[in-house]
Amino acid sequence: MVFSSLPFLCIFLPVVFLLHTLIRSNKARNVLLMIASVLFYSYGEPLYVILLLGSVTVNYFLGLGLKDRATRDKKSRARNHDKLIMALGVAFNIALLGVFKYSGFLVGELNRLLPANLQLAVPHLALPIGISFYTFQILSYLVDVYRGETPVQRNFISLLLYVSFFPQLIAGPIVKYHDIAEQMDHRVLTASGMSKGLVRFITGLAKKVLIANGMAVVTDSIFALPAAGLGTLGAWMGAVGFLFQDYFDFSGYSDMAIGLGQMFGFRFKENFNYPYISTSCSEFWRRWHISLNTWFREYLYFPLGGNRKGKARTYLNLWLVFLFTGIWHGAAWTYIVWGLFQGCFIILERLKLVPFVKNKITGNIYTMLVMLVGLIIFRSDSLAYAGQMLKAFFGFGGPMSGQTYSLVSAYFGPYYLTLLVLSVFFSLPLFRDGWRKVRLRLAGRKTASMVFMGATMAAALCLLVLSLMQLATDSYNPFIYFRF
Repeated sequence: MVFSSLPFLCIFLPVVFLLHTLIRSNKARNVLLMIASVLFYSYGEPLYVILLLGSVTVNYFLGLGLKDRATRDKKSRARNHDKLIMALGVAFNIALLGVFKYSGFLVGELNRLLPANLQLAVPHLALPIGISFYTFQILSYLVDVYRGETPVQRNFISLLLYVSFFPQLIAGPIVKYHDIAEQMDHRVLTASGMSKGLVRFITGLAKKVLIANGMAVVTDSIFALPAAGLGTLGAWMGAVGFLFQDYFDFSGYSDMAIGLGQMFGFRFKENFNYPYISTSCSEFWRRWHISLNTWFREYLYFPLGGNRKGKARTYLNLWLVFLFTGIWHGAAWTYIVWGLFQGCFIILERLKLVPFVKNKITGNIYTMLVMLVGLIIFRSDSLAYAGQMLKAFFGFGGPMSGQTYSLVSAYFGPYYLTLLVLSVFFSLPLFRDGWRKVRLRLAGRKTASMVFMGATMAAALCLLVLSLMQLATDSYNPFIYFRF
């Protein structure tokens, strides 16, 4: 089931929200949300819900097998036991993810090296939606318990809810267990929290339906054309279109997930912080998909030694983090090269070899240019296509084809130009900052504050109506990060 679908908006969400509000016990609420989350996942993945339940069950017993830290510190046998359990947990979860996400790619690449008579059958397994996200969440649970940062969860329903909670199951944010464990049993519902969550959810829905889906029309049309005939203008339109489609699609989903969590009494950490105002690639990655970058920092970068073992080791660790970031996104050379490409610029900035970052304007231009180049690689179906499009992007490609000219001409109409202006405006913190200033000025003035909040709710309801109208006429357009 998809957040931006009419069955979710008109049936699933209202029913679950109403029942959750009527129930007073958090234990009973957790059971309701667990059942609702499993139904939510099974709506689109009826077979792979068994995989999800099996994964949680195995990890539940692995968690029970871990000793508490006090016992482990006193007894070497307990330490060895927990290391074995932890190794089994990591191996199981990575293997599960690897089989479904990477086996086809790996076998296909191996076949390139083998003679014709030794070719292996390439497995064609459908990718379970959300497997990359919930696998990382389960791993964070095991590691947190192993490190003694959180107690083991002995209630299977609570662990299943943590992994399968429908607001963040499909495409994040990746919620670390120690950030949410306390909330599952002691959260408090308030009218203010629920209304703020609703506004946040509608904002994310509008981002997806009204902006990202419109930009997807431009992006998909251009990337479907032969790269050799794009011309410089066509390549730039495709790259800029995907720049905004990717941001509003994914940040919109994150807003919806955070808003839904708030409606049910949960507080998820922010996943985006206006990355397109960044003045360096390092800053960009502190603002983009924050939950994934935090996960890699805590569970890969620091265990590898972080920056504690000399400069050379630090650069290698950073490079490995971005290599695995690329691999996490998908089983294709485009994702791997994209990850390595991003890692190279992070290292160059650490080496102070990028002078542009000293100035905000040149730093932002440099950062966005790097991101545009990276997104061309990321979005392309092959490295060959990416190479041809990059040639066109930098003005070294062939002339624009007639087909590209027709598309480009069509997209220079009022609708898409308005969409571009809205994309630029709402990717900057101008509206947010203005809204906060008004709210602060009205603080302490009860009547004015109530009018302001009423106006906010009215604006949100208008966005909801516009989004529903658009959904009624749109064809299905899934979130980009569903494929990861």
